Amino acid sequence: MKILTAAEMREVDRLTIERAIPGLVLMENAAHRVVEAMAARFAPLASQHIVVLCGKGNNGGDGLAVARQLFTRVHPAALHVVLLAAPEDLKGDAAANFRMAEFCGCKIDREIPAAARNATLVVDALLGTGISGPATGAMLEAIREINRGFPLAKVVAVDIPSGMPSDSGAPTGEFARADLTVTFTAPKHAHALAPNCNHLGELVVGPIGSPAALYEPVKLDLLDPSMFRELLGPRPPEGHKGTFGHVLVIAGSRGKTGAAAMSGLGAMRAGAGLVTVASAESAVPVIASYAPELMTEPLAETPHGTIALNARLAEAAEGKTVIAMGPGLGRHPETAVLVRTAVDALEQPMVLDADALTGDSFGPPDRIRVLTPHPGEMARLTGKTTAEIQQDRIGAARAFAASHRVTLVLKGERTVLAFPDGRAWINPTGTPALGKGGSGDVLTGMIAGLLAQFPAQHDQAVAAAVYLHGLAAQMAARAIGDKCLLATDLLEYLGSAMEECAALPHRL
Repeated sequence: MKILTAAEMREVDRLTIERAIPGLVLMENAAHRVVEAMAARFAPLASQHIVVLCGKGNNGGDGLAVARQLFTRVHPAALHVVLLAAPEDLKGDAAANFRMAEFCGCKIDREIPAAARNATLVVDALLGTGISGPATGAMLEAIREINRGFPLAKVVAVDIPSGMPSDSGAPTGEFARADLTVTFTAPKHAHALAPNCNHLGELVVGPIGSPAALYEPVKLDLLDPSMFRELLGPRPPEGHKGTFGHVLVIAGSRGKTGAAAMSGLGAMRAGAGLVTVASAESAVPVIASYAPELMTEPLAETPHGTIALNARLAEAAEGKTVIAMGPGLGRHPETAVLVRTAVDALEQPMVLDADALTGDSFGPPDRIRVLTPHPGEMARLTGKTTAEIQQDRIGAARAFAASHRVTLVLKGERTVLAFPDGRAWINPTGTPALGKGGSGDVLTGMIAGLLAQFPAQHDQAVAAAVYLHGLAAQMAARAIGDKCLLATDLLEYLGSAMEECAALPHRL
């Protein structure tokens, strides 16, 4: 699902109006989507006490159309429509909807009446995506009223909560908090990026008539199961362990055996037919004890218990489909050289994480290399600070993926996937429960396991792993709590996450 800037959305609307559909029809369709979403979640609407707060722009015009539809179609128990602007300040389609609402007999107040304070639903149609800078004056006061003045009400935001900047995840001032946000045509950046996305409530994207061809060239998407669902279909009856790929996990060291084992288990649980974990010789017996399904390959080691430079990785990699490298390797100088040598020499797709995220070269540009840094590791790779990375996660990920010809998975809240051709996908799943040691190791294995099964669909395989990892964490956290979740708990809920994604026609 495409994610648009405010300017891109304005251009889509302009072209739609210019070529076929009048703006007044688009506004009417938007109002229908809002009322439909309200009816689906707050039924019966006829028993609700509803307040619709409208500003003077097109967002206010949407609100006036919503109010008219509520007045003529739903007949709620009480309806208060408040225009917090002078009627003569309304322009174009917003002014037309004001006239239509009045003509229908819908009473429109200029200030919030005392009787409205007992509202059960508040429709926020004050400010839309066109706001520049923080809300001020009457709109700021109205936003504060939404947040504090209706103690019994759920809040429905039209397009975007008022005061929230459309093109950023970072707030510039006060904004309304919503329980339900109904946006139109496609999500905007604020709907997809943290922390703003945490204040939307449920997000519903409603079509209003603009064809997808108008925004298909946009290279930013909100990841959803429709983008990888074909990978979750039933396996062929004639399949066997050799059919579904063989993952080699090069990971672990003395004292860091768990990271290697969790990566191996992540690959197996994601569906790889075979998994071999190659590690320092002294670490292998411990790694093997975690799960009998894991095969192991002992490698020469340094006196510090890390994999040595003379380890025969090329031999270990023979016959393998995908290689995952990094978790628990350690930072011994010999190991760092080993990583760089392997990245240059091995032809298989590679997933690089943790201690394998070194240097600035990741092999020939025609080879598949998937990097999975957290923000601190991304800062180390780019020479920037962690704060700079977090200020522009999409830009940082895109620039690195394009310049190094890699697929980049920038982990964190709203993980960003970036590809060499400039595309970027934002993952909506996840939970703070993932902030525990081992979560990234499981993800590394999952990516490798899915790549092993679908080497020709590597973008979708990476996306599936990231989305399912976050969804499994959400399921596990609901069952046992954010604080109690362990990285290995993700493996227990991965099957349920796969089943949900395979079954649902769509998910936000």
